[in-house]
Amino acid sequence: MTADPGPLALAARHRPDLARLTELRATNPGAVAEALLLRPRFDRAALARPLFVLAADHPARGALAAGGHPTAMGDRHELLGRCVEALARPGVDGFLGTADLVEDLALLGALDGKLVLGSMNRGGLPGAAFELDDRFTGYDARGIAEAGLDGGKLLLRLDPGDHGTAATLESAAHAVDQLNERGLIAMVEPFSSRREGDRVVNRLTADDQMWANNIAQGLGRTTAHTWLKVPVVEDMERMMASTTLPAMLLGGEGGGDRDALFASWRRALRIPQIRGLMIGRTLLYPPDGDVAGAIDTAVSLLER
Repeated sequence: MTADPGPLALAARHRPDLARLTELRATNPGAVAEALLLRPRFDRAALARPLFVLAADHPARGALAAGGHPTAMGDRHELLGRCVEALARPGVDGFLGTADLVEDLALLGALDGKLVLGSMNRGGLPGAAFELDDRFTGYDARGIAEAGLDGGKLLLRLDPGDHGTAATLESAAHAVDQLNERGLIAMVEPFSSRREGDRVVNRLTADDQMWANNIAQGLGRTTAHTWLKVPVVEDMERMMASTTLPAMLLGGEGGGDRDALFASWRRALRIPQIRGLMIGRTLLYPPDGDVAGAIDTAVSLLER
């Protein structure tokens, strides 16, 4: 017997025509490149104001949990419906995802006029022996440029006790160079990470994040187009004093006290280096199932 999905089930009116996607992919795969080529582009002048970017690159790394449900993001039809609904809300500027989601959403017209970032290194699968070897198995800089995207995002989990960190650092530096050479945003998401049993845990303290930020912002021949994606930590102002790079706030898995979470984002957004929110699971899978309401509340925090 199938469990009641409760608030995870999206109303039918928000589900796009997904059968059309499969038909197009089977009979006219060139439609993918055409949709990306012809979509209206994001106005780069909007980078001067606080941004809201929807993040949904978690499934490609096998991270399917959201809102307390271990496989919430595993249903691609449900995820696409939620993304389409969220991207249509006023004030949503962009999207972060892997090629599969970017292409589906482009075919659906949901990325018209949006800032789009391609997720690059998705190889460090949760729970795997090689988890901290975050290999670049998604977009590369050439693919991001050819798809007409605005930049790439790379995960940088740093553990001095894990040999995979060295390979990730080197690959990340090359990715930063290749994106900067093309005038594309290099969005680096650094963490100080450690293994605890069979899990990798990110150390979310100001001191740990300052250490990770400093390593991340030293990558590559130039940082002219480099941004950071950072978590909210205690003593946020001191942590953000570690960088002059523009930064976006990440949201996490969700499932906790939403009012407290929104309040922490509001406080962090007052810091000059914080240029907006790059949030996914927390808002796509809210406890009450109201995706539009969650997105609208988060956008209102930008006070623009």
